[in-house]
Amino acid sequence: MSTDFDVLVVGAGIQGAGAAEALAAAGYRVVILEQTGIAAATSSRSSKLIHGGLRYLESGQFPLVRECLRERRWLLVNKPQLVRMVPFYIPVYRHSRRSPWMVRLGLSLYALLSGLFSGQSRFRALPKSQWNDLSGLNREDLLAVYRYFDAQTDDAALTRDVVESAIANGAQLICPGSLVGAELTHNGMRIDYVADGQLHTLHTRALVNCSGPWVRDTNALCSPAAPLPPLELVAGSHIKLPLSLGERIFYVEAEDGRAVFVMPWQGKTLVGTTERSYRGDPRDVAPTIEEESYLLRTVQRYFPQTRSMQLDNICDSFAGLRVLPQTPQMPFSRPRETLISCDNNRKPRVLVVAGGKLTSYRATARRIVKKLRPTLEAGPGNGDKLPRNNKRTAVSEKERNL
Repeated sequence: MSTDFDVLVVGAGIQGAGAAEALAAAGYRVVILEQTGIAAATSSRSSKLIHGGLRYLESGQFPLVRECLRERRWLLVNKPQLVRMVPFYIPVYRHSRRSPWMVRLGLSLYALLSGLFSGQSRFRALPKSQWNDLSGLNREDLLAVYRYFDAQTDDAALTRDVVESAIANGAQLICPGSLVGAELTHNGMRIDYVADGQLHTLHTRALVNCSGPWVRDTNALCSPAAPLPPLELVAGSHIKLPLSLGERIFYVEAEDGRAVFVMPWQGKTLVGTTERSYRGDPRDVAPTIEEESYLLRTVQRYFPQTRSMQLDNICDSFAGLRVLPQTPQMPFSRPRETLISCDNNRKPRVLVVAGGKLTSYRATARRIVKKLRPTLEAGPGNGDKLPRNNKRTAVSEKERNL
């Protein structure tokens, strides 16, 4: 393996995969360092949704929703084998915190931000004559049911597909491999890492830290480190139940008003997610009994046929970790925009990516490429521009067309 690269990307989750793909497509020499496996952590433990985030409208995150809806549209067109539209149903009851008019207003705004008012961007209220067809949904005190469309994916398969695209464009993957340290030298970054039980060294112009729940630990191994605001790990758990509710997703309120998805997955029903602060080793994150009980109660509240189920009927469960800004707000209402921080804004050598949505990984990758261009287009010593070769110019045109 060559020991000279333009960029080292740490982490092969969806954010690292997207960064590597975009940088390789722009013609840069990229190497990915992954400690365990592609999509081994958060990027295989999500709610499997490609969506704008209807619930983020309540906290005023309109730019994030608009960006995600734009990226959803691209993914539907360009990765139809991995991303598909699915009908979502929102039941509104007398006890619901959000009244029918509030739900209708939110869906109208959601359609507006998508930029489309036809086809699968439209929503409608289901007539009562169709309520019997909704997988046994509880009809007691039911006021209205709204249907709209969003997308579902296999998050791990999508991440692997993006890594394969990066490799096809010339990126290299070191896996398993762990960062030991990264230090700025007179001509770039010296990277020390362990792979196959041995210490190795390579040199790059820049390092992109996409290590997810390990983002602070990875940043501490870099000299200089990028300044980071206070961050918090927030665990989100899902349970899988041995029943099928059909090819539709239900968007329901839990007992505390949080949004929970009840959705088809691998012939069974996936329910999630929760949000709780987490301070342990990211490798050890797992659903708690309290979380499993909370999700099971949520399903039982809306689907009477599940009320005989006990915790031991849960056939699988998993938990993933989000990286969120540390604020007094509850995790549910905190901003979900991706945080990108650099050691030097003019000519960054260490760039940190914290948080981010599965849906908007390409938008984050474009921001990374833009921030790194001053570093990657300058010579190692005198700041002169490096000559662009034909390959890089041609691929950059491709990147502009994505």
